[in-house]
Amino acid sequence: MILNCSDLGTIEYAHALTLQEDLLQRRGWGDGEDTLFLLEHPPVFTLGRGADEQHLLTPRAVPVHRVSRGGEVTFHGPGQLVGYPLIDLTRHGRDVHLYLRGLEATLIEVLATCGIAAHREPGRTGVWVGEKKIASIGVGVRRWVTYHGFALNVTTDLSYFADIVPCGLVGVRMTTMAELMNAPVGVASLKPLVAATFARYFGYKDIVWQKDLSTPNPEPRTPNPLRLASR
Repeated sequence: MILNCSDLGTIEYAHALTLQEDLLQRRGWGDGEDTLFLLEHPPVFTLGRGADEQHLLTPRAVPVHRVSRGGEVTFHGPGQLVGYPLIDLTRHGRDVHLYLRGLEATLIEVLATCGIAAHREPGRTGVWVGEKKIASIGVGVRRWVTYHGFALNVTTDLSYFADIVPCGLVGVRMTTMAELMNAPVGVASLKPLVAATFARYFGYKDIVWQKDLSTPNPEPRTPNPLRLASR
């Protein structure tokens, strides 16, 4: 299997969502390959499909999007490595919960490579270091193709998390790789490591880095049912 990877740099959340929707549509037509988008967003709050709006506390002048993923409210912003895998789960056991555990395992391995001992918390999707959360995960699945994904705090401004109840977990504390490491770290330098680790864990033999994205298909979209996984 081949994994296509695209480094999208920093792009608006709505633009990234459009790119995902376009690829999902093409996959529904039997076109396209498994793809991993890696990127950063300008500051934005997002709420999962069933998220409680009361968990958005005192938001500053930051856009808010309610989207078709599982999970509660979270923050995306500069210094956070966001990954949107769009992969066909029919090749990976058709098991959403196994897929979520795979995302966690990928990020735990990435952090271990950087000298950070991270772990899962029973009953809580995401990745933790001690009692603090360092990565959030929220996915959607349409016709067994995944979208949305994970967010790893690298040098993220944690003050934004004070405006929300992150992932609906009252009292949760967030952390970053920069806070835990004694060496410089940046989002750009981590992208090849994240892509390679993801590919290895999910059984891809090769990675192809895409320099240009396909032009969105102009055909009208037909809504499809969503399968959602929490947090």
